[in-house]
Amino acid sequence: MGRKKDGKMSAFRAEKFLVFMLFLFGMVLRAKGVWLEIPKSGIKCLFEDIRKSVVVMADYYVFWDEDYLNTNYTPRVSVKVTSPYGNTVHHQENVTHGQFAFTTSEDGSYMACFSTESSHDGGKAVTVGIEWKTGIAAKDWESVAKKEHVEGLELELRKLEGVVEAIRENLIYLKSREADMREVSERTNARVAWFSIISLGVCVAVSLVQVVHLKHFFEKKKLI
Repeated sequence: MGRKKDGKMSAFRAEKFLVFMLFLFGMVLRAKGVWLEIPKSGIKCLFEDIRKSVVVMADYYVFWDEDYLNTNYTPRVSVKVTSPYGNTVHHQENVTHGQFAFTTSEDGSYMACFSTESSHDGGKAVTVGIEWKTGIAAKDWESVAKKEHVEGLELELRKLEGVVEAIRENLIYLKSREADMREVSERTNARVAWFSIISLGVCVAVSLVQVVHLKHFFEKKKLI
């Protein structure tokens, strides 16, 4: 009975672990689908905080509505993607669709901005759809399966392995960010402490100068 019960417990734990890994897989391996409505002469941006050496891929496309079908105007947008330090990694002018892919070289927020031309007809808003993929979500698993001749359960295990590696790298990145923030906090606390000590010293020195000055003043006036 004891062995049978232990076997059931092990199977239950294995099932829970599999469910947990599938949940992590769904959280990490995902693409962000975003819709932006850009007004006339307007600009809309989206950004994501990404660590260094991560693959980023995105497809964007402009949608037409019934108002545009009755005109000769084709809505277009301009796209500019910048790194945390302001470097341009992608730039296109007056396009209806496009895509970009790059590997991040800096830690921080990468921003994609979409704008419309001020001369477009009727002042109607332009709707843009963006499918944004980062990290393991941007990996072409179909090519991997064909190249390495894997499929089914083995392919899913490869994906789970990638998820685990991505989680590990994210944890290392968060740990380093936490260490940097702690260092900045400690340095700021030390500076505030020194500033407080210096301020207190200045106040004491000014008070002593005032006391000496008043003493000489009263002595001069023969009040003391």
